[in-house]
Amino acid sequence: MTPIEKFERFYLQLQSKDISNIGDVYADDIELVDPIATHHGLDTVTQYFGKLLKGTRECEFKILSILPTSAQDANHSTYDYVVEWKMSFSAKKLKANKVIQVDGVTLLKTSDTHVIYHRDYYDMGQLVYEHVPLLGHIVRRLKEQLQ
Repeated sequence: MTPIEKFERFYLQLQSKDISNIGDVYADDIELVDPIATHHGLDTVTQYFGKLLKGTRECEFKILSILPTSAQDANHSTYDYVVEWKMSFSAKKLKANKVIQVDGVTLLKTSDTHVIYHRDYYDMGQLVYEHVPLLGHIVRRLKEQLQ
């Protein structure tokens, strides 16, 4: 199985909250960057995923597209991909029926066997700001006024 196939399978099965196969997907020296922080190393990334999933009732990813951005040649063992996705989750700290949806894009670099670099881009408003009682109202009003 290719690294991108492992990545896709991992995220499609994330709703089970079982991350025991994370080492099959990410390299020991993985660098994972998101709008909140940068995480270096498989142990740190594993702890990050564990903490995130612990705070959810449910979490589901839909992979909308995976696009290669460069081809492999004899001297180039790194692949680059752009992954478009939609995440739906319910946080334990929010109302039980409140499902948050976040659209995002991930940039990936892989070796022959693992993902070695992962960078997420998503709207923090969709993820957090719009769901904080007073701040959420302000963010939604600003978005409406800007349209």
